[in-house]
Amino acid sequence: MSTIASREYQMFPVLGAAEVAAARRFASGPERVFAPGDSVYAIGDREAPTWLVVTGHIEVLRRDGLSREARVTMHGPGQFTGEINQLAGRPSIAGGRAGPDGCTAIPIDAAHLRALMIGSAELGETVMRALILRRVGLIEEGGAGTVLIGVPGSPDVVRLGEFLRRSGYPYLVLDVSEDGEGKALVERLGVASAEYPLVVCPTGPILRRPRETELAACLGLSAQIDPDAVNDVVIVGAGPAGLAAAVYAASEGLSVVVLDARSMGGQAGASARIENYLGFPTGISGQALAGRAFNQALKFGAQMAIPAEVENLERRGDRLHLQLAGGHGVQARAVVVASGARYRRLAVEGLDRFEGAGVSYWVSPIEARFCAGEDIALVGGGNSAGQAVVFLAPQVKKLHMIVRRDLAETMSRYLVDRISQLPNVELHVGAEVVSLEGDSAGGLSGATIRHNADGTLHHRPLRHMFLFIGADPNSGWLPPGVETDAKGFVETGRRHLPLETAMPGVFAIGDVRAGSTKRVAAAVGEGAAVVAQIHTMFAANRKEAP
Repeated sequence: MSTIASREYQMFPVLGAAEVAAARRFASGPERVFAPGDSVYAIGDREAPTWLVVTGHIEVLRRDGLSREARVTMHGPGQFTGEINQLAGRPSIAGGRAGPDGCTAIPIDAAHLRALMIGSAELGETVMRALILRRVGLIEEGGAGTVLIGVPGSPDVVRLGEFLRRSGYPYLVLDVSEDGEGKALVERLGVASAEYPLVVCPTGPILRRPRETELAACLGLSAQIDPDAVNDVVIVGAGPAGLAAAVYAASEGLSVVVLDARSMGGQAGASARIENYLGFPTGISGQALAGRAFNQALKFGAQMAIPAEVENLERRGDRLHLQLAGGHGVQARAVVVASGARYRRLAVEGLDRFEGAGVSYWVSPIEARFCAGEDIALVGGGNSAGQAVVFLAPQVKKLHMIVRRDLAETMSRYLVDRISQLPNVELHVGAEVVSLEGDSAGGLSGATIRHNADGTLHHRPLRHMFLFIGADPNSGWLPPGVETDAKGFVETGRRHLPLETAMPGVFAIGDVRAGSTKRVAAAVGEGAAVVAQIHTMFAANRKEAP
């Protein structure tokens, strides 16, 4: 059952008289009257407010494919428009027009909406839940956001689809060879196959095989950061550690900017199900956990600039300056390095040919759908690998799990026990992948596995392989003033505070920090702890100031 069908009363609540009166206190302008059919807000409008209906109705519309419109709902008196983009002041992915009887409505812009959520707890909970569920509904319905036109399953379609999925943004894929609407657009524009996929943004622009940064700019996903403003805290990395730091810092009144070169969630965002995180006895996907933390940070006013790659960090007097790709800069009083780690690659010749064309470093419903009913392989023996195996095994014909050591040495007991009960998982202990093969189309077709105890080689026909073999720290962008160990992990405790680096005002948390516990809960704990230490540093700086 879809979210709209099962939770409609929470997605589209009707506020009572007392709640409407409370909401009026947070209005960002006077009531406005709209005639029947008038546009209240359009798809793609930046800073479109949430509108609280006083009289009449507002019809909410989304895109259905390339040009058609589809009705989402009709808001009446006591109801309000918007979804999670309204909280961040981002371009709207739905539009609204006055109903046949017109309407009178009260605007509540992003800043006042955040104030409502903090200042009126019960009403804020109702509104926040509705905004999140509406985004979920738009994702489930498809077609409300971006349209990708290309070959389903091709590396670039998978790459862009994964970026949109991990950004929590709805999208629709049209097969260029089968969908009439998509095929007609490609022919009309004269697009060559090397330029696939075409990406049609909700506001109309058409991109040809864009990079993630180009797509994010077209969709207005990144906040516009003032280069002259001195922010209290800039956090580099939007994984569990960075998002936790953002939530705690912003909730305590600090001005916060979060930067990430890819998307929210970090490596944890690729986990199909995390079952040992406190408070979630039935488990939660890494993406769902990251999405909740991301929305929570937005609620308290943190600015998100994703994707935004940091190229350099330097101290200029009493300020820290971060240089971003593209020539932009950000200033801060404190910087939190939460850049995590990047996926480690197999030392196999020709691996890069198959990355995105059969070889993946994460597991999501997209990848699971492509390999359903087939033989696949997964390399790695940590908890992330175990979670991926448990998620994939019920959907595939056979899963070859390739590990160097006994699972009990590297994986939580509950995962080891669960994997042992999966009948279609073949465990290769003390083994490694030594070669890969491709088909005429450039995709993965097979792999050779060597069992190191006796040196025997075993060839397996495979079209999909998942690599979970650990990670290397994302610390190459840091200046020499931030000390690292021999493996590149950031050393902390070099000055007065446990999480501070050798460079004053620069802190490190999560997987990038030397000696950290590589667990989601530990990363979140460090995200909370670093905020307290930043306050301590600020207080000390005030005492030292003349």
